[in-house]
Amino acid sequence: MFVLGIDPGLTTTGYGAVRRTGGSLEAVAVGVIRTDAEAMQATRLAEIYRDLCSLLDELQPDALAIERVFLNRNRSTAIGVGRASGVIMLGAAQRNIPVDEYTATAVKASVTGDGGASKVQIKQMVARRLDLATLPGPPDAADALAVALCHLQTARYAIGKRPA
Repeated sequence: MFVLGIDPGLTTTGYGAVRRTGGSLEAVAVGVIRTDAEAMQATRLAEIYRDLCSLLDELQPDALAIERVFLNRNRSTAIGVGRASGVIMLGAAQRNIPVDEYTATAVKASVTGDGGASKVQIKQMVARRLDLATLPGPPDAADALAVALCHLQTARYAIGKRPA
């Protein structure tokens, strides 16, 4: 199975593609999509959509896993992240790529065994699980790889079944 993990954001959206073949895992692509914080929000969303669609067309993943928006004290940030998530999901849906969402706590618990793990702990475990010589780039990219890993080890995918 080949999964594109996404850590959505209006300014920085992280992505990480992981392929599972048998018992081995391979990081295929990792990076970020950045937008200009001074640009109009609609322009930024269009840029995320365009870049994400190009990535989907290039990689052709079997599934897209995205971190679920968390409504914190800064509602305007959460709204922007929610909108970014929406255009990302749209791009996947237009290509018939299944999308699943995971909370940050679920991703952390899945990858490190601790739902309250730090960014450093996540990076270290992602590097170890993917046998990377160096820790993955920006935190958003490492988080996206973690989302993909979480998706790959979710029980319903481990046995090759989607829920009804």
